[in-house]
Amino acid sequence: MAPGQSAKRRRLSPPDDAVKSSKGSSNGDFYSRAAEWDLEQDYERRPRKTSKKDKEQTRLPIKTSEGIVRKVEEPEPAAEESDSFLGTDSDDEVDDGASEDSWGEVDEEDDKETEPEVPLKIRIVQAKEELARVASAINEDPEENISGFKVMAEMVENGSHVIIKKLALASQAAVYKDVIPGYRIRPLSDADMSVKVSKDVRKLRTFEQSLLSGYKSYVQTLATFAKPGKGDNKTVDSGLKSVAINCACSLLLAVPHFNFRLELLKIIVNRLAKRQVDADFVKCRETLEEVFSRDEDGIVSLEAVRLLSKMMKAKEYRVHESILDTFLYLRLLREFSAKGSTDRIDRETEENGFRSKKQKKREFRTKRERKLDKERKAVEKDMKEADALVSHEEREKNQAETLKLVFATYFRILKLRSPNLMGPVLEGLAKYAHLINQDFFGDLLEALKDLIGHADEAEEEENSDTEDTNANSTKRDSHREALLCTVTAFALLEGQDVSKAAATLHLDLSFFIKHLYRSLYTLSTNPDVEYNPAKSLRLPDPNSTEEDAPKPTRSKNKINFQTPTVLLLRCLQSALLSRAHGTAPPLRVASFAKRLATSSLQLPEKSAIATLALLKQVAKFHARRIAPLWDTDERKGDGVFNPYSPDVEGTNVFAGTVWEGELLRHHYCPQVRDAALDMEKMISTRK
Repeated sequence: MAPGQSAKRRRLSPPDDAVKSSKGSSNGDFYSRAAEWDLEQDYERRPRKTSKKDKEQTRLPIKTSEGIVRKVEEPEPAAEESDSFLGTDSDDEVDDGASEDSWGEVDEEDDKETEPEVPLKIRIVQAKEELARVASAINEDPEENISGFKVMAEMVENGSHVIIKKLALASQAAVYKDVIPGYRIRPLSDADMSVKVSKDVRKLRTFEQSLLSGYKSYVQTLATFAKPGKGDNKTVDSGLKSVAINCACSLLLAVPHFNFRLELLKIIVNRLAKRQVDADFVKCRETLEEVFSRDEDGIVSLEAVRLLSKMMKAKEYRVHESILDTFLYLRLLREFSAKGSTDRIDRETEENGFRSKKQKKREFRTKRERKLDKERKAVEKDMKEADALVSHEEREKNQAETLKLVFATYFRILKLRSPNLMGPVLEGLAKYAHLINQDFFGDLLEALKDLIGHADEAEEEENSDTEDTNANSTKRDSHREALLCTVTAFALLEGQDVSKAAATLHLDLSFFIKHLYRSLYTLSTNPDVEYNPAKSLRLPDPNSTEEDAPKPTRSKNKINFQTPTVLLLRCLQSALLSRAHGTAPPLRVASFAKRLATSSLQLPEKSAIATLALLKQVAKFHARRIAPLWDTDERKGDGVFNPYSPDVEGTNVFAGTVWEGELLRHHYCPQVRDAALDMEKMISTRK
């Protein structure tokens, strides 16, 4: 029994001397010395085998850029320590082999265990707090916290959700608008970097170059999100795309002077190239309109118009018509249109107001102060002259180049005769016609005549094909196009000097006057004579299908949109009252007065009031010429009056009378009645 018992207690071994003595002694002697064994110390020194679950974590958790709290795992030891301080025993090896299965089960359980997922709301709140902290630090000291832009960029690239990416993009745009200086940063070359400068200059250069590189990567990110569809960008979220476009628009409006302006314009123009009109399209169009109206030196406008003209030419002018409306916001040579006075000189006033010489002499200044003041004024004068000269020449050059691109676009569209673009093109030509070179007047008038001819043919086709179901889908506003062509033809001469227009140009506008006279009856019975899509309410036809229903093609925020009545009155004013075309002959004035009085019976009340007001102005200047139409005793013509004559000369107007005045006196609208009485009173007092 003794040898067996000693073998069992081998793991709790006593000291060596006790073991030696036990071998030669009896069992009683062995147990008598058991109290001398240090069993607790031996048990304490024995190594313990624990699983990875029970391993103590000595590292603190960290917070990632996405706002997720993660635990840091302990690194694996390089070499395992011995299982026992006494070395490896056979029993230990058996124990190790028996525990292999249990270790495998623990590893599988660790793989199955995952970190608890943070809710989306908490992640968004954490991202907002992080963005607010970084943005505040950058705004407080941009030079010291310029690395905060990298943190925001990483949140855009590695964001766990689309909302976090949107917040990071918008935050970057807001911070860049606050941090970007009021000047353009020049990228430094290697030679510039090698030059020795002071510590402050080096610090400023480092900040500027870091800001420039971060802003460049941010603009590239905006361009990537704003133009999906290729490569990895096929799955870009539509909301993220809208945020990128809005950020580009806000940056262009806030810092148009800074670097990478052309890249921002490309983002906007690429969105306008698509014919789908949505909130992003409207935002880009309104941004360009505001940029054009704000631009003073013409550099931004020139770059934008160059990109727009190139884009429209590449798409063969298959674009939305509201893009051409943005050209009406351009400040093309507007500052130089005013004519100088010939009888007085405009003197420059001082900033502090006018002060006499006596008041200046009363101020006491030392000799040193007078000398410094004189030198300062001389330098300020030179700087003002230099700035004024450069700005004047550069602005005039940029606006001239912009005007050339605009007219080239207009003339190409006139040559193509695109139906949906004719209205905006003619409106643009009517506005900028006075800036067109006189050498192109003849060709432009011939093109306008052809357009009027095509408009008349289109009107005849619409009248003949009234039963065609597809007529609404291809319908053109022929009346409006013809009126716009006439307005443009008259505007060519009105913008020029009167003496040059009368003596040197010799342009024949009789074709446009005849067409205007023929269209008066048609326009008076047109139901759309006062229609404005921005203000008028028009219900759809209940009998028409969705495909046949006319769709509004003009933008609601259209500038310079004028109803057919306003365009007609502009044409009549140019044909009857403008002195740029010479004095109108009596036959023309009388024929138009008679036909306008007849048309006013059919027009709506607002248009009738405007027509009678125009007749009152005609009577003010030509009362003696048209007075026989209201007095039968002073009739000058013989024969019969022909009210349906297509020409002014063939009406024999002085053989008739304006009997429409009696009906206008009994009109249902009191304002129309008053306007008719005022017109007749003007004729009776002026003849």
